[in-house]
Amino acid sequence: MDSLVITWRELLIVVAVVLAVYIAEMLLLMRSKRGGQRGKPDAAFLQPRFEALESEIEQLRDQLLNFKEQLDQLKAAPPQQTNTPSSSPYSQAIQLARQGADVGEVAENCGISRGEAELIVAMHRSKSA
Repeated sequence: MDSLVITWRELLIVVAVVLAVYIAEMLLLMRSKRGGQRGKPDAAFLQPRFEALESEIEQLRDQLLNFKEQLDQLKAAPPQQTNTPSSSPYSQAIQLARQGADVGEVAENCGISRGEAELIVAMHRSKSA
């Protein structure tokens, strides 16, 4: 029985032929999917993505308009001052103490503890007396 001997050169030729056939098959398959259009993406493939992007842009425009309206309203509104010294419970307590109110009345009207009211009344009565 004769043995079959394959050399490296013959094996290389067979591999090159198989690769050439595979590449040719892939090129033909890609060409048939595109319908003969080279380098142009399929319109049916891009249409849903385009619509989604248009929708997102429209939402962003609406949000931007809302933010502009809110900014205009904030610019038009007068600035509000919070926690000013005249509106704090302690400044009210000082005013009551200067007017001669007693400790219980100061604590109840200003919402402060009795100890705080006693201190404020003691400090500010002595100044006005």
